[in-house]
This record gives sequence, C-alpha cells and structure tokens, in this order.
Amino acid sequence: MEKRLKHSLIALAVASAFPLHSAFAQETTVEEVKKPGQLETVIVTAQRRAENIKDVPMAIATLKGEKLDVLTSGGQDIRFLNGRSPSVSVESDYGRTFPRFYIRGLGNTDFDLNASQPVGLVMDDIVQENPMLKGFPVFDVDQIEVLRGPQGTLFGRNSPAGVIKFDSAKPVFHQEGYVNVGIGKDRVRNLEGVYNMPVNDVLAARISLQSQHRGDRVHNDRPGAPTTDFEGYADNAGRIQFLLKPNKDFSALLNLHARDMNGNATLFRANILKKGSNDLVDNFDYKSYPTDGGNSQHLKTKGANLRLRWDTPGVTFHSITGYETLDFYSRGDVDGGYGASFHPPMGPGFIPFPVETADLMPKHHQTSQEFRAESNNKGPLQWIAGVFYFDEHIQIDSISFDSFTAGNPQNKDYATQQQDAKSYAAFGTINYTVTPDFKMRAGLRYTKDKKDFVAERFQFTPPNDGHSYLPLHNTSSNVSWDLSGTYTVDKDTNVFGRIATGYRAPSMQGRLFDLTSQPSMAGAEKALSFEVGVKEDLFDRRARFSATVFDYRVKDKQLTAGSGTVNMNQLINADKVTGRGVELDLQANLSDSWALTFGSSYNDTKIEDPNLFVQSCGGGCTPTDPRIQFKDANGNVIGSAALIDGNPLPRAPKWQHNVTLRYSQPLGNGELYAFTDWSYRTSYNFFLYEATEYEAKSLLEGGLRVGYRWDDGKYELAAYGRNITNRIQALGAIDFNNLTGIVNEPRTYGVQFKANF
Repeated sequence: MEKRLKHSLIALAVASAFPLHSAFAQETTVEEVKKPGQLETVIVTAQRRAENIKDVPMAIATLKGEKLDVLTSGGQDIRFLNGRSPSVSVESDYGRTFPRFYIRGLGNTDFDLNASQPVGLVMDDIVQENPMLKGFPVFDVDQIEVLRGPQGTLFGRNSPAGVIKFDSAKPVFHQEGYVNVGIGKDRVRNLEGVYNMPVNDVLAARISLQSQHRGDRVHNDRPGAPTTDFEGYADNAGRIQFLLKPNKDFSALLNLHARDMNGNATLFRANILKKGSNDLVDNFDYKSYPTDGGNSQHLKTKGANLRLRWDTPGVTFHSITGYETLDFYSRGDVDGGYGASFHPPMGPGFIPFPVETADLMPKHHQTSQEFRAESNNKGPLQWIAGVFYFDEHIQIDSISFDSFTAGNPQNKDYATQQQDAKSYAAFGTINYTVTPDFKMRAGLRYTKDKKDFVAERFQFTPPNDGHSYLPLHNTSSNVSWDLSGTYTVDKDTNVFGRIATGYRAPSMQGRLFDLTSQPSMAGAEKALSFEVGVKEDLFDRRARFSATVFDYRVKDKQLTAGSGTVNMNQLINADKVTGRGVELDLQANLSDSWALTFGSSYNDTKIEDPNLFVQSCGGGCTPTDPRIQFKDANGNVIGSAALIDGNPLPRAPKWQHNVTLRYSQPLGNGELYAFTDWSYRTSYNFFLYEATEYEAKSLLEGGLRVGYRWDDGKYELAAYGRNITNRIQALGAIDFNNLTGIVNEPRTYGVQFKANF
C-alpha cells in the first residue's frame, strides 16, 4: 500500500496535467458501481468502438456536460475549444465562420475558401471537409473527443495532425428535454431548447434548436460609409433526429440539420501594431473602427445523414451516408482603414492602397458513404473492415469594390475557382489480446484521391482586359498504417505505445490577382508519428492522470505563403517539418466540495528546408529572418525574401496550460456552485517568417460562472463572465498592406436560466 501511494504521488507530481474529460458529467457503463467521490468512467469511440478511454492506445481528451455549458456561456462559437485541451488551438480570420484547427502545432493559416486542413473534423460520423462546415454551433452535444496524432487509418485523408469528433445527443425512448435562456452584455440573447419524445415503441424523435444574437458593439463614424456598426450577429441552427429501432438487432438514425448565420466578418484594424514591437498602439479603442469599406457576412448550411446498424451473430454491419451543402458570402475592408496615400484623407495611420473584397461560395455539395463491418464476439481477436467514398464540388468567386466611389460599387473584374474532388478508400484494423495484460492493434488504409481544378480571371478594362483559364489536375494514392499496444501494469495503470502515419491530399488554390497570376498546388504531405504514454487512476479513482511523449516528422509539409504585397496566398511544400513534445492531463475530486482539472502541453516544431524562402511583409514591419537577395543580369539587387529554415510553424505556441476549479455546497433543496476556468499560452508567429510586430504576445484568459441548482437539478440560474480580466491584444495580422491586426474579444458577462423536464 505504501509503495502504491508513493507511485501515485509521483504520478501526480509529474502531472502538471489537465483534462478535457470533465470530472462532472461523464458516461458510465451499465456494470459500473461508483463510490461517492469517484470519477465516472469515460467511454470514447476513437477506434470506432465504445471503449474505456484508459484502454485506448492513443492520446485522447474529451469534453462534455457542465464544462461545455461553462465554456459556451455567452454564445461563444466553436473557437471556445482554443487552448482547452493540450496541444489544441482554434482561430479564425473570418469570425464565427471558417475556424482553423491546430493540433501539436500542425494546422493551416490559409484564408482561401478552398483551404484544406490537417486536422479532421467529424460530426456525427460525417467528415466536414470544407472549412465553412467546421463551425457548426455546438449544442445538445453528448461528447467531444480530441484524438491527437495521425488518424490516417480509421478516419483517413486530411487528418495527419488528428481528429476532433463531435457526437450529438441521440433520441431516447422516453420524454425529456430542456430550455436554456440567456441574456448578457451587448444585447446578447441566447436561446436553446431540446425536446425528445417517443413516437411509439419503435420510433423516437429529438428536436434540438439554438438561436444566438448579439447587438453591434463597434462603431464607424466615417460619413457615407456603407457599414457603420459591427460585430452583431444572428446565428440560428437546428437539428432533428429520428431513431428507428424495431428490434434489438437493427437501428436506423436519421439526422437533419441546418444553420443560418448573418453578421460581420472579422475586423482588420489598420496600424494598431506599434512599429518595432508587438504592442498595440497607445489609446487603442476597441469600440471604434473608422473605415470606408463595407462589412457583412452570411452562411447557410444544411445537411442530412443516415446511419444504419445491423447486429448479426459474430458481425455488426454499419452504413453511414452523408450529404452537406452550403452558401457563403463574406465582405470586409482588408486594408482596415479609410482613404489612401493618393486619395486623402487617410487613416488611421498610413494607408498605401485600398483593399475591399468579398469571397463567395455560391455552389457547394459534399456526399460521403461508408460501409463498415466489425466483429462483436468475445474472443481475443477483434477486427474492423470497411470502404469509404467521398465526392465534393465547390465554386468560389472573389470580387472587389471601389472604396472611393459613392456607394462602394462592385468592380467588374473578378476571379473564380471550381474544384471537383473524389476520394476512395478501403481500411481495416485488428485488435488482438496477446495476454490478459497486453493488447495489440494494427490498422491499414488505402486511399486514392482525384482533383480537377480550374481557376479563371475576368478583366474588362482595356488595355488589360482579357480572360485567363488555368486548369490543374492531380491523382494521388497513399497507404496509411498504425501499430499500437497497451500493457496493463495493474488494475489502475495502463501504459501504451503507438506508431502511426497520416496523409493530406494535394491542395490547389487559384485566387488570381490579375491575368498574369497563376494557381498553385501543394503536393501530398505524409506524417510519421511516435508516441508513448501512461494512463492511471489514482487514490481509489478520485483522480485520473495521463501523460504522452511524442515525436513526429511530416514530409512535404503543405504550407501557405503570403505574397508580401497583395491579398494573395501561394501553396508551397517544405521538405520536412518536425515536432516533439509532452502532453499531460489530470482531473481530480479533491473533496466533496472541490474538483480540479489541469492540463499542459509542450510543442517544439521546426521547418527543415534550407532552400525555402517566402516574401515577408509589405507594410512596414521589421523582419528578423536571414535574407536571400535576388539580382538581375548586371548584378543589381532587385528584391529579397526571408529564409524560413529553422522557424517554428505559425500559430504554434510552445507551451499551453489550462485549469478549471469547481466548488459546490448544498444549500436549501439545491446546490450552490462556482466554476472558474483559465487558459494560458506562450507567444507564436503569425506567419511563416519572423517579424517583431508579427509575434503574438503570451495570453492568459479566464472565465467564471456562479450558479444555483435546485429541485434535484431540474432548474438552474447562473451568472457568467468570459475574459474576465478584459485582456485585449493582437491574435493575428494582415501583412501585405500596413500594420493591420486582429484582436481577441473583450470581456462579456450575463445570466442564464435552464429548466429540465
């Protein structure tokens, strides 16, 4: 016993750790008997089967229940996940749409609507490929799973960094539901409602609705501007599900969902960064945004999926069919100010030229189909085998506006992109119990991708009028695999090791600036990752700890380089990117009244390509990378660029920590509680190159929720605050024009009332 206690204390000391798996509302197995104060068992489906998280040989975190309610207080979009799990970051240059996910430093800063990401997002077993689909509001969700590291076997292409998996609460055969109403600062009004009902003995339905509104909180006092108030939104979404279960061996689950969001694009604020530092300018005013451009955004999505399951003796069959479509429009003033050096007055600060643009996606559809079979016997050998098909068509239009003519009319010149993508895959995994204490898993997936792409530019002003038609085509294939094992040290401790590969299909982009512009293509990237870890229950299951050490390399890493002078991106491949680090998770019930979660991650990423260079800022920043010079035939220097060999990946902080602390106390016929959450991350580069102004400062943000539940949890009244220290600083930038920055959201607060039935 003394040895065991010593071992547990050492594990706790090592664990500057953390959780995304909440200690307050986790699923339990039917057989589980939980003593007072013990943590509940966490069940995950990371390997497409329901398993205890401790038995899965990979780094996983989960989030559900009360912690989800706290983090989404005030109408936060999916970016609330930023920093809430080790090695996970989420950001956006578009606001409530187009979230960009990063795991272990691997992500994509590309702002083009055709951008691919190395982090897969799976919602209700359907991959959400286009970035516009990845921001669907999070409500009535049973659990979120973060699967760190390559997921190229069971989840396939475009997941070399990992997968974030959302599972909606499913219909059940009894009546239940809730209503959640909130109001807050800046005229925030949030309403969420769920009604679950059995239609009869074999059919149940669940309706989930959410409506989020916020008033404008930023003002533009420029006379005649097309948009005078910003950052308000109306974001409405709904989901209806039907579960048919005529017998214990068959079930069919139909999921219909839609979203309608109207609001503003992210505000790009001109010259808010001090030259020679990464500080905001003195007397920065969040509520003021002087601009001569327009700003509006809308996104409509709708989709359906059908999941069928048949249980037969020895084998369970699955069919998963998905369809998604969207319509998107986003317009913003990219130069972030008014006027220009040749068209006074101008400001704030120096505006070299105007950039007012909009991107549209008027056509989009995505279809996917998976057939999967899995063993359901009790023997030492378990297996999964399946096939997958994916088909996507998109059209993207890029337009611009004349900021100096009354009414800001649309310019005649425009660019368009069309892409057809198809993917086919076959996959399989084997789990084998070698001994009662040692289990092994191996997986294999073959993928074939085909893309047909066309970029076009239309210009109507002589003598530069004309039309360019620039097609690209690519066919690629890949074999992904993984091998892992779990060893049970004792009933409370498992250790695991994993080797895994991942693959991202070739990417194409054609945001053409003029008739001389060319589209770009980045070839397929392939990741190889090694990780070992330990998962342990401590102090009679009152605490849970996990730690992972990992090392990876990505060959032909796809990166996005800016032009340095115009609003353009170019896709490139780096020879290699490497990363290594440590992830720690801890959660504990400290007493009957106190519960704690703590997490930490260290990520050291590096671009390794001595010949890779990119254009750096064209707006007066201070680059610090070594330079390469370009000379003409006479030896005269005609330009230079930044060498980025050895730089870390952009938007990849080395350290991330988060902590939550919950206190509760019985009061009357209910419970009084307080819940605080904090996240911290160190600095990162905005871009591939390094510049003094374009390095994000370290950031600490916190939230607080205080509430009272009564009548056995049927009712709850709570007050909340987000970013309670009101820390405002730059999170991103536009580098081709001036020292334009993007800042985080200010403090917000409000109250919520929830009634369950």
